[in-house]
Amino acid sequence: MRAEYAAGFLPNTEVLMNKKLVLALAGVLILTAAGAWRWAGNRAQDVAQTGAPPAGSAAPGKVAGQGAAAPALVTLAAAQKQDVPVTVQVNGSVVSLNSVDLRPQVTNTVREVHVKEGQFVKQGQLLFTLDDRPDQANLAKARAQQQKDEATLADLQRQYQRSQELVAQNFIAKAAADATLSQLEAQRAAVAADKAAVQSAQVALSYATLRAPIAGRIGAVNIYPGTLVQPSLSLVTITQLDPIAVSFPVPEGRLQDLLAAARSHTPVEALVSGRKTPMKGTLNFVDNTVDPLIGTVRAKAVFDNADQGLWPGQFVETRVTVRTLEGATVIPSAAIMMLAEGSSVYVVDAERTATRRKVQALYTFGTQVAVRGVEPGDQVVIEGKQNVRPGGKVRLDSAAKPQQRPNGNAPEATPGSAAAATPGNASVVAERERS
Repeated sequence: MRAEYAAGFLPNTEVLMNKKLVLALAGVLILTAAGAWRWAGNRAQDVAQTGAPPAGSAAPGKVAGQGAAAPALVTLAAAQKQDVPVTVQVNGSVVSLNSVDLRPQVTNTVREVHVKEGQFVKQGQLLFTLDDRPDQANLAKARAQQQKDEATLADLQRQYQRSQELVAQNFIAKAAADATLSQLEAQRAAVAADKAAVQSAQVALSYATLRAPIAGRIGAVNIYPGTLVQPSLSLVTITQLDPIAVSFPVPEGRLQDLLAAARSHTPVEALVSGRKTPMKGTLNFVDNTVDPLIGTVRAKAVFDNADQGLWPGQFVETRVTVRTLEGATVIPSAAIMMLAEGSSVYVVDAERTATRRKVQALYTFGTQVAVRGVEPGDQVVIEGKQNVRPGGKVRLDSAAKPQQRPNGNAPEATPGSAAAATPGNASVVAERERS
């Protein structure tokens, strides 16, 4: 034991606890001071990089909550005036103008097949021959009966002529001559019936030969000599390939434009997979009803297809220009703001003051939109709209990429130049406002 303990003195517990409390408070103060110093350093770095004080802090020399708000950082583009073709681009399917399932008229046996699968045939070309022996026999029988009845008719005509002479000489009664006339007229009817029987036999015989009703390409042939065929069986399908058509749906909102385009035989393009250039056709048909379920109307265009670039049943992308907006005002679609009261844009004047203006979108194509409510040359905000307030000031972002003109050409003015900030240029990306 220590000397003081041995002397009968014990340590003061209250004094020891006070020392521990002082040490803890000192540690907290040290940590607080270190955090404040680090926060102040980061804040100074942010101000140096952005050139503006952080949100919620007052500008230098100003009391917090006083003074004008900092200009919003934006990117501008100039509205352009140009003719805009209104194009409807939808998926369509290739359909043949003529397609025929060839079927026999009678039940018979195939005697000979004259075509091959995939062969192109002309109209009237012989395709199949059926067994025509019964029909040939029936035709010969009908002709023989006709010849027999015609011979009897000639004999009755001679008899009637002689009876007329005898009646004139009063050698026979007139009733006898009338009886001969009745026989003559009956025989004439028999000869007429024989002629009809011959024609019927000829028609039946024609059913034994099947010819192509249209020019086109032969499909799969599953009929061979000796096959028994009947009217319910399709022998082959003939499909016309040149010219050919493409059927495609058009939204009912474009119906009137589509009808006007059909009257003027507007060109139609078909983009085929694997083909570099689109195929050119002509719009020639608009259906007489709108599908109430999907709100589209069916249209059809005809294409020359000598190279067989289009195939029936194939899906293609069709493109038709239904009309042209002449002298339309075009702005980037990124400038449009969809608000509760409608579409709006921010227009910036020469004083860098933003004004919100209502617009009406007429037609969107790519990244551009034709609008009503903005004049050519007006500068519209395309980036940073969320920070702009009506009547507020803006400053331009020099770090943004130059905007493309609506026709796809790059702007003449370069970022940071004076021309880039002048109204009327295709697009404006100006230098950052210096403090």
